[in-house]
Amino acid sequence: MSGSRRMERLVLERGLVNKDEWDDAATRSPEVVVELLDAGALDTGALVAELALASGMPPVDLDQIEISQDALDCVPRTVCLDRGVIPLVKNGDVLTVAVCDPFDLVLIDDIEKRTRTRVFPMVTDPRSLRAAIELAFRSTEREVEELLGEVGVNGSLEMEVKVEPHLEDHDLDIDGEVGDDAPAVRMINALLTRALEEKASDIHIEPGDQNVSVRLRVDGTLSTLTQPPKSLLPAIISRLKVLAELDIAERFRPQDGKFRIRYEGRAIDFRLSLLPVVGGEKAVLRILDSNSVPHRIDSLGYEEKTLLDLRHAIQAAHGLVLVTGPTGSGKSTTLYSCLREIAGDGVNVTTVEDPVEYRMPGINQVQVQPKRGLSFAGALRSILRQDPDVVLVGEIRDLETADIAVKAALTGHLVLSSLHTNDAASSVNRLVDMGVDPYLVASSVTCVAAQRLARQLCDHCRRPAKFSEAELLTLGLTEVDWEGATPFSANPEGCARCHNGYSGRFALVEALRFDEDLRRLILSGSSSHELHQLGMRGGMESLRHSGLKNFLRGKTSLEEILRVTIDDRQDRSGDSA
Repeated sequence: MSGSRRMERLVLERGLVNKDEWDDAATRSPEVVVELLDAGALDTGALVAELALASGMPPVDLDQIEISQDALDCVPRTVCLDRGVIPLVKNGDVLTVAVCDPFDLVLIDDIEKRTRTRVFPMVTDPRSLRAAIELAFRSTEREVEELLGEVGVNGSLEMEVKVEPHLEDHDLDIDGEVGDDAPAVRMINALLTRALEEKASDIHIEPGDQNVSVRLRVDGTLSTLTQPPKSLLPAIISRLKVLAELDIAERFRPQDGKFRIRYEGRAIDFRLSLLPVVGGEKAVLRILDSNSVPHRIDSLGYEEKTLLDLRHAIQAAHGLVLVTGPTGSGKSTTLYSCLREIAGDGVNVTTVEDPVEYRMPGINQVQVQPKRGLSFAGALRSILRQDPDVVLVGEIRDLETADIAVKAALTGHLVLSSLHTNDAASSVNRLVDMGVDPYLVASSVTCVAAQRLARQLCDHCRRPAKFSEAELLTLGLTEVDWEGATPFSANPEGCARCHNGYSGRFALVEALRFDEDLRRLILSGSSSHELHQLGMRGGMESLRHSGLKNFLRGKTSLEEILRVTIDDRQDRSGDSA
């Protein structure tokens, strides 16, 4: 860098040092110019003046410049040190930088490609540049060390980044940026490690006025992990963008990406969503253990009647089986558990998903890629030409997908899919609202399973709960339900084995089987409330009642059941999620 041929020629031709002095300095250090400056053989002012004159770049005194954090976030510290550059100010799409070798024109091109900006270079001496880099990044490193202490891990993750490459390659050498010693790398590794240790499903990184809120979703609830200073947000976001191969310079539009790490010998996928908000960019990471083996359907804790109804539906030769519920209610786990039960050598199973959350041997899995023209509907059409016996559609999102799924179920295929509705009966109205004819819904759907995940009480710190008979009767429980019950409540202080008195989650499911009576109601245009009440009269175990039974068994608390379910006695006509 500072010992380049052109630099040597300029220094010698302008008489700043003689050849012997240059050669002598070269024997002591590859940083020849820095060595000459340190030895006093080369005058700093004279060097900068000659460099400015020869290159046409204006000189800059870094001691008089207040470096912008926005600019500093554009280029990693290791790149600044290796290439002899430091960003100074970012104004729109113009980035002002200081360089110590103005003849390195490739550097300017690389910075422009990396930052998607027009670079305005200024010239300084290498010794001042090195000092400015160390000073500018020192506070960030100190804050990172404090964050690592708060998080409580050393941030040592074996990273295996696996993402689709951009169409345009960047020439800038960023090898040093992804080393384990880089502050941003250690910081993100620490956050990911802690999230995996806590068995979190999501990581939320949210900018505030003075701090950044880092929260983990564990067992369905968010809790704050740490609140690092606001100055760390750009480094955190930039590192995540590097991992997911997103545009680092883009800060004003949403971006989505994904990456993979290796943790304790298994692959963990992360889906990254970035959203511009007041104060910066918010990042949400969904954690997906792609090597997790789905549970057996009989190990998910379903009530006996619910399990029998669902098994009856998935063991049929054809029909549409739907699993409904809000985001994060375990629909994918249930669907894969169904697949695990029915898959085998004699069955051709194909799935279309976005994303593929679990990988299962013996099953053909298709990843939806809308940017490449592969939608749910398009993939589903192709799958039906592949002679499938069972088709799993990750989610029915639109009329086109719904129409193909319904017709596939009517033409001899077993189709499994999911919807977002509040209960099982509301799925009928949702399909009709999408534009599917009621007679097609009535003819194709065989079972709808509505699902919630409820937190399970910690066995080590739960507390006995006492309720009067009158209180239980208001919940719809009977004396038969109450007989032999052993209810417990959560210890809000928790213990070392749990989070606020809860540890893990289990599924609450109501399964609505489609019989002739229900199909007649659908064709008559009945409301979801009427469909739900018919199902209850036919023996359907509702979400609320299933939850209350688990409360009486001491598995969860009454507060948790009231939180995740709604009263069966309410009229929910037209109610959907």
